[in-house]
Amino acid sequence: MLDVIATSAVVSRGYEGAAALKFSEKGDAVRFRIGKKVYDSHAENNTRWINLSVKAFGDVCKRIAKMQLKEGSFINFRGRLDEDSWTDQQTGESKSAMVVILDDIEYAGGKPKENQDANQQPNGTAPNTGKAAAAQPAAQSAGGQMPDGFTGYEAFGGGSFFDEN
Repeated sequence: MLDVIATSAVVSRGYEGAAALKFSEKGDAVRFRIGKKVYDSHAENNTRWINLSVKAFGDVCKRIAKMQLKEGSFINFRGRLDEDSWTDQQTGESKSAMVVILDDIEYAGGKPKENQDANQQPNGTAPNTGKAAAAQPAAQSAGGQMPDGFTGYEAFGGGSFFDEN
């Protein structure tokens, strides 16, 4: 298996108006899609968006439920690249797609701007984080909304589980 690490990924909209996250009946599994901006020298502005399906099980799934992620939420995650296979119910064809099985996830932003400003302390730090509020990407203020045209945002600026302390 290939290990996958992504920072500042955006939770994508659900298909045709469905919820962005789909939990199993028992609540022990969840599936959703993310978008990630990547460098591509052949694309306009040297960047493009890729989309990945993501699955989580067990404790990671429980943590995702507590995070109350919505479309437009920014996350950092670590997982394993795998392949889903199924038979198309309409055509009977065998199909497959790549999927990331999550090992760890971290909420990286997405609060509405007015809440961020209201929570900012006089010293310019966000409460309980010690991080400068200005270090948070402006697009994260979209909270629950997809970035305009699903294009552009700056990398998450702060400590994360990817940093060895």
